[in-house]
Amino acid sequence: MAGHSKWKQIKRAKGITDQKRGALFTKLAREITIAAKAGGGDPDANFRLRMAIQKAKDGNMPLDNIQRAIAKGTGQGEQQALVEITYEGYAPGGAAVFVQAVTDNKNRTASEVRHVFTRYGGSLGESGSVSWQFSNMGALAVAVPKGKADDVTLAAIDAGAEDVKGEGESLEVYTPPDKVDVVRKAIEAAGAKVVSAELQMVPKTAMTVDRGSAGQALRLLDELEDLDDVQKVFTNADFPEEVLAAAG
Repeated sequence: MAGHSKWKQIKRAKGITDQKRGALFTKLAREITIAAKAGGGDPDANFRLRMAIQKAKDGNMPLDNIQRAIAKGTGQGEQQALVEITYEGYAPGGAAVFVQAVTDNKNRTASEVRHVFTRYGGSLGESGSVSWQFSNMGALAVAVPKGKADDVTLAAIDAGAEDVKGEGESLEVYTPPDKVDVVRKAIEAAGAKVVSAELQMVPKTAMTVDRGSAGQALRLLDELEDLDDVQKVFTNADFPEEVLAAAG
């Protein structure tokens, strides 16, 4: 879990340009649309939609965009034949990679994902080849006031969190999917700020990637995340500290 977590922290710390923000809004809107399509447009009755809306708000997505995305999912707005699809494979060095995508053209998306894996020395696997190495969990990135880490950790665990990683002013909190809301509220009540909260495929165990393969593996993950149709990318890779430092 460590390498996966640190890689995500680096992605957040880099920030996003206006162009990247536009791509982010597109991905957030697609997640909202798919969630509304699957479970209806009422966030109180649709946990996945509630999570998608909160993530969009965390990303400063305008409310009008959120409402349009819900309308598309419930058949009230402009229709798109969006479908969910996942890809599983291996990065250089053998780390597992799990890709979640939303697309209106499965052939295009499959071609783009396959190209990135091939370009950076990875390989695509069959469905189920790596998914067993991950658990679907809620993941919250938390900014903690100085000296409050222990208090926030205890509040999160008391509210139902299964694991808390990190120390000092930055924590990663992992919960069962149905506990995200209550754990978030407990963390905020303890005086910390939840930077992001989402459902993730969290690796059950980490795999150490050797220094020779780590650079290629990181480029593979970054290129996959930059694809328009790819929503999320997960890995069990644990990267050498010096490689992560250079990437950051």
